Amino acid sequence: MASGDRKESKCCFKEWTETQERDLTELLQALTVEPENIEQLKQLAGKCITHFEDYIEKRNKLAHKDISAYFAPDWCSPWENSLIWIAGCRPSLFFRLIYALSGSEVESNLTEFLRGTKKGYLGEVMSSTQLVMVNALQSKTISEEERLTTRLAALQEDIADQPIAMIAKGLSKVGEMNEEVQKALDDHGQHMVKLLEEADELRMNTLKEVLNILTPLQGVDFLVASTKLHLCVHKWGRQRDQKHGRVESDEGD
Repeated sequence: MASGDRKESKCCFKEWTETQERDLTELLQALTVEPENIEQLKQLAGKCITHFEDYIEKRNKLAHKDISAYFAPDWCSPWENSLIWIAGCRPSLFFRLIYALSGSEVESNLTEFLRGTKKGYLGEVMSSTQLVMVNALQSKTISEEERLTTRLAALQEDIADQPIAMIAKGLSKVGEMNEEVQKALDDHGQHMVKLLEEADELRMNTLKEVLNILTPLQGVDFLVASTKLHLCVHKWGRQRDQKHGRVESDEGD
């Protein structure tokens, strides 16, 4: 990736994290000040979805220039990259988060639940109908994840197959870049771009379906937790890099 493309991609991610921080502030304020304002909660959730869609659209346009950079981005820490699935999070993580939030809320507010004085959040009013719908969506999502993971494995294995492996074998100088090599790598990259687009579509559709299942209050509660988690993973990874001397203190913030 040319230095200008890398800078643009890094800026795209930085703008996305900054947008998430602003969204998080608004979400937290809504939960604290007006948790019963259903219309405002719906509006904020929709705003977050729009921001995510805008980020995906911009990132995918940049990915056409050099897709490989997005599978191990140097604007993220090695630890954060180790958690990446096809240039992002696994959509099945949404369900793990829902179940984790549900369990922790029930445990920490058991007295209030028994008295009937605390209600509205994820762990407090997940109905049996909601749980059935979440479970069905989880099964469908995992099936799609597995399909895309198989596609990714096949693309990785293609490196040892025609035409790339035979081109490498026939080169007179190891690492030589010629028109044939460039075309083979570009073709492979286009398949990777398509895979990224399908993975992003799965992430977005799953998030929208999750929010459709949850009540507006539950949805905002979920968005707060998921946004915090993403921002924390990024910052924790940077802090670990600083501890091990792998990055300057102001890089990637």
